[in-house]
Amino acid sequence: MEGKLFIFSAPSGSGKTTIVKKLLDNNIGLEFSVSATNRPKRKNEIHGKDYYFLSTDDFNQKIEKDEFVEWEEVYNNRFYGTLKSELQRIWKEGKHVVFDVDVVGGLNIKKKYPQKALSIFVMPPNIKVLEQRLRNRSTDSNEDIETRVAKAKKELEFANRFDLTILNDDLNQAVNEAKKAVISFINQ
Repeated sequence: MEGKLFIFSAPSGSGKTTIVKKLLDNNIGLEFSVSATNRPKRKNEIHGKDYYFLSTDDFNQKIEKDEFVEWEEVYNNRFYGTLKSELQRIWKEGKHVVFDVDVVGGLNIKKKYPQKALSIFVMPPNIKVLEQRLRNRSTDSNEDIETRVAKAKKELEFANRFDLTILNDDLNQAVNEAKKAVISFINQ
């Protein structure tokens, strides 16, 4: 049985990952789709759990072999993508797939699975809050944060292309809204 797809997209720092993790803890038949990337592993990240960390050569070979549902060069020479094998793994378990992907990746997945996918855009309260969240993480350099903020300003323009937009200015409220939407879509 092929399950449904739930796409959570937002600018980096909007809280989409936190919302997705809380949904996964709710035991409603969801499984996280682990993305592939060629970026270096951060402290505490685990291969196969947080990302499939690939070399640039491996990533390019998988592109050539058409092994991705979608992929993108998100930042200069930084690739992210969703492996087809990941969807098959989750569907074999009888679960629905949850994506935590950038905006373009989310729209590409929705385009491939228009009836089976619910696309949700997580909106930050504003750019200043988003930048502060990125700084509070202490995982990126100032240059990386500036790049992410500049990209975020462009990504916000895509919110209206998603099925649903959830404002994340109150995390519990955002999680409850997301959970309601997911359960409703599963039951359609």
